[in-house]
Amino acid sequence: MRGVTMRTSVSLLALAACAVGCSRQDAAPVVAPAAQPAAPVAARVAPADAGIAWVQAASNADVDAAFARARAEAKPVFVYWGAKWCPPCNQVKATLFNRQDFIERSRAFVPVYVDGDQPGAQKLGTRFSVSGYPTMVLFDSAGQELTRLPGEVDAQQYTEALTQGLSARRSVKAVLAQARSGGQGLDTGDWRLLAYYSWDTDHDQLVGKAGLAPLLREVAAACPADTPEIAMRLWLKALAAADGKAPVADAAARRAPVLALLADAASARRQMDLLTNDARELVHVLSAAKSRERAELVGAYDAALQRLQADAALSRADRLGAVIARVQLARLDEAKDAAPQLPEGLRGEVRDMAARFDREIVDGYERQAVIPTAAYALEQAGLLDESDTLLKANLAKSNSPYYLMADLADNAKKRGDKAAALDWYAQAFDKSEGPATRLQWGAGYLGALVELAPQDGVRIEQVARQLIGEAAALPDAFEARSGRSMQRIGARLQAWNKGGQHTTELRRLQAQLDSVCARLPATDAGRALCSGVFKPAPKGKTA
Repeated sequence: MRGVTMRTSVSLLALAACAVGCSRQDAAPVVAPAAQPAAPVAARVAPADAGIAWVQAASNADVDAAFARARAEAKPVFVYWGAKWCPPCNQVKATLFNRQDFIERSRAFVPVYVDGDQPGAQKLGTRFSVSGYPTMVLFDSAGQELTRLPGEVDAQQYTEALTQGLSARRSVKAVLAQARSGGQGLDTGDWRLLAYYSWDTDHDQLVGKAGLAPLLREVAAACPADTPEIAMRLWLKALAAADGKAPVADAAARRAPVLALLADAASARRQMDLLTNDARELVHVLSAAKSRERAELVGAYDAALQRLQADAALSRADRLGAVIARVQLARLDEAKDAAPQLPEGLRGEVRDMAARFDREIVDGYERQAVIPTAAYALEQAGLLDESDTLLKANLAKSNSPYYLMADLADNAKKRGDKAAALDWYAQAFDKSEGPATRLQWGAGYLGALVELAPQDGVRIEQVARQLIGEAAALPDAFEARSGRSMQRIGARLQAWNKGGQHTTELRRLQAQLDSVCARLPATDAGRALCSGVFKPAPKGKTA
């Protein structure tokens, strides 16, 4: 259930839970105010959070009011989509939103916070085409999306990317089109907008997942030679997005500049997020397994990562990202599910760093970002018992202990202790808070039951009934993340009934769901998804 990814600089739970400006006008605004809204209502202004006057939005009316204010004040709109439990969200709160320079900068735009667990907020997820937490999107006052901002870079680079977005003359979509048409007329800022665009949270706004690697390769090749740092960032993104099953055709040509980057401490520091988040992917596409070239690349990589690990100017989560990358590279050619074979010195570094950071952290947001990452580092290093000890010691300190409980469940599952795993999954679901979160954690618990205790039909049906009941009480259970949670629930139950032995139970659940779907308005965007929850996914697709 852990589903950790370092792409958003800290572990991100996936429970089942982180370009072209022509002179012509862009397409119609993505999130222009809803047509003929009900009587205008003033957007609710949250109490200052770390000095930022967030507008809390959970409905179209809230968003429309924020855009009306933006037009009146001739300001852009900054939308932050997040959740209380999300470690990367807590990371940006601990390292970015509390910075005085960001607080000052926030007065130049209308800052909108969409908490995914507010009733109705998942409908805004559909409206804004956002999926993962956190997603940060910059719009002009008319509602035209300008760019999506990366959550994984350090605060200084984020500020630079934000500044570029605020000063952009046109959207990243327009800049991308111009770059693909030869790039004539683009300046350094335009290329930087592309390099620092959050491709990981694009959500098919500019390109589908299958087309990402070739698109990035095309843009990287077109990037002017006099912007080497920007070109390198685009190349790293293109390589990381490639199919990592085998080295890319031009691996030798691409490997040389990456080796040079790793040897240059200042340049590697600027590309820190990509080097740590995508270490495995980059080594896979640049070298063959167990080759001399791989050994050379891994050696150079490890030296660069050691520098980042020791860099006190980086956040604790980022430094843990560096040590996790070292562990993953040390295990790169291990057989799947093999016991970790690490140098004892590296294992000791993981152990010492996790313990030290646990002692040092005083900020609650940082704790929620760092502790799951440290626990994951221990697990990756083969220190499951110590990972458990760290997680258990932080349950009472966490603002979202159910997140840590899910990690404890993952550790138990890895040991083969099914009973303990299911107990922790059950506790995590029971303690989870917020409607979207409960559906997500519930889908994870149901999936664990189907996998680990498929014979327990009574409990599986009971949990499924509870989740459908909770969905029935929500206005947006079949939108955005909540909709995907419901799809996962349906997929798990379809897998459970693969041989037709649980048809009776599924018929009862379908009847319960039908009553929920029937109450949705005919115009509701989630109605089609609701009616298809228990229908098998099209061949080749999964929820």
